[in-house]
Amino acid sequence: MPRQNFRPDWPSARRVRISQAVRIGDLVYTSGQVAYDRDGNIVGRGDMSAQSRQVFANIRDVLALAGASMDDVFKITAFITDMSKYADYSAARSEAFPNDPPASSTVSTPRLVNPELLVEVEAIAYRPTLVS
Repeated sequence: MPRQNFRPDWPSARRVRISQAVRIGDLVYTSGQVAYDRDGNIVGRGDMSAQSRQVFANIRDVLALAGASMDDVFKITAFITDMSKYADYSAARSEAFPNDPPASSTVSTPRLVNPELLVEVEAIAYRPTLVS
């Protein structure tokens, strides 16, 4: 089964050697998305709500590159650094998935790749490929 790699044309995405999404058949896997804007600036320093909203916006953009949408996501895994702010993350997750929420796991971690980042989320989506 052919594999397709996707990298957005964001200056921040050019600095890391990873695919932001990988599509294999009908499945799309995103790399963990954090609260960086397209230029690599942290959005919402110290604010779990703002960072979570940016994370889900990044997931939305990366999925679109692979021909999928948030409605196609069936599983997410979140890593958060402060469980006392879980309600803020959860509210942003509900906004991101207003229809059918995906299966979700949340893991507490002491720190992410940058200590100012509070949340990272990876997603798996099912989007059947179009057959001509």
